[in-house]
Amino acid sequence: MAQDSDTTRLGPGGDPYPTSELPEQAWRRPTDEHDDTGTGWPSEPSGDERPPQAPIVIRTGGGVLRGLFFLMATLAAVVAIVLGLTLTGVLPHLQNPFGGRTTDRSQPALLKSIQDMSKYVAAQGNYQVIVDIQNDKKYIPDFLLNDRTLFVAAGSVEAYVDFGAIGKGAVTESADHKTATIKLPAPQLNKPSIDHDKSYVFAQQKGVLNHLGDVFNDDPNKLQQLYQLGEQKIGDAARDSGLQAKAEDNTRKMLESLLRSLGYTTVTVDFAAP
Repeated sequence: MAQDSDTTRLGPGGDPYPTSELPEQAWRRPTDEHDDTGTGWPSEPSGDERPPQAPIVIRTGGGVLRGLFFLMATLAAVVAIVLGLTLTGVLPHLQNPFGGRTTDRSQPALLKSIQDMSKYVAAQGNYQVIVDIQNDKKYIPDFLLNDRTLFVAAGSVEAYVDFGAIGKGAVTESADHKTATIKLPAPQLNKPSIDHDKSYVFAQQKGVLNHLGDVFNDDPNKLQQLYQLGEQKIGDAARDSGLQAKAEDNTRKMLESLLRSLGYTTVTVDFAAP
């Protein structure tokens, strides 16, 4: 005869074992006066009479992670409240405990010399040039070995007339003190002055080997070389822009206005050849 698949396994005494269909059925020892141990408690089942034991699962770490999470959340909330009260002006005297600070350990300036100036700055030109420098190797692809930098250099150049170079006899006047003639040296250009706030590296392209070389050997003087090249190009631009001619015109107008205010009716200003 075939065994019914729904047959319930019975334990000692006719009670069913706890199963998924009967999870609430607890194991109990059949009441039998012969099994009494004399203590009022039934004796422990042995062998196959013992109920199947459920596996013991030990969970660790959950409480620690939850505690750490709540601690971090509490600290974040405290920081947010402190910063909010400080920024909104509720507690203006309360300083940001996480604010940064800058320490200036520079040494005092050393005075090297003082020079008396006799230069009349007659004109100033403001310039901006793009320095495009590329260093590569012939027959080697750029993605391997290439170093190209676009540097924007901004600066100014002054054109001046050195009145200290005027020699004896450079200024003459007529007997009636109505005509004056002045001979001046040619205007000169000062060294270009780079504006560091407006000068910057616009773009850089480097090959794989160049990036690898920067890791082991960085060149701290590269930026200084770019500034020097920028100064040179700005100086060339000033000489080609007619800045010295503008300085001549401005100096002539200034002297003519000054001498006419002193009673001279004819003023002639001549400049030496540059």
